Amino acid sequence: MSFATADLCDQFSGQEDFQIAEPTFQSFGKKTAFNGQITTLKVFEDNSLVREVLAEKVEDRVLVIDGGGSRRCALLGDNLAELACRNGWQGIIVYGCIRDSVAINRLDIGVRALSTHPQKSHKRGLGERDVMITFAGINFKKDHYLYADEDGIIVSETKLG
Repeated sequence: MSFATADLCDQFSGQEDFQIAEPTFQSFGKKTAFNGQITTLKVFEDNSLVREVLAEKVEDRVLVIDGGGSRRCALLGDNLAELACRNGWQGIIVYGCIRDSVAINRLDIGVRALSTHPQKSHKRGLGERDVMITFAGINFKKDHYLYADEDGIIVSETKLG
């Protein structure tokens, strides 16, 4: 699907279930625009569940990770981003940091994150999946639709376009 978030705002921004993220993210990966249904994770400085979820084969899905905004370690690196590409993930939103950004920028996936950090995360297996998470002024819910491009991130309960 070809789209522009600016056009989606012009067409749908009056709808009750239409949300626009605050502009707090940096863009990584070769895919500058991506969209799909949301899978959510809530973790803190532990990416065990990130690996588990990205190992699943999917179609047209975006993983949204609430990492609590931590800037003390990375929740995603090039190995996990490669795994996501192989398994059909369209994009990943990280409310936290990533690492291996140069390698991720060569992959055919879209990634948004607060920043980069060279330290890997802990591996304790802690976190929650498919719960509502809130950051950047948006409530992210499982199976809602996310649209991201160079201008921003939009979430809607229903498919747009």
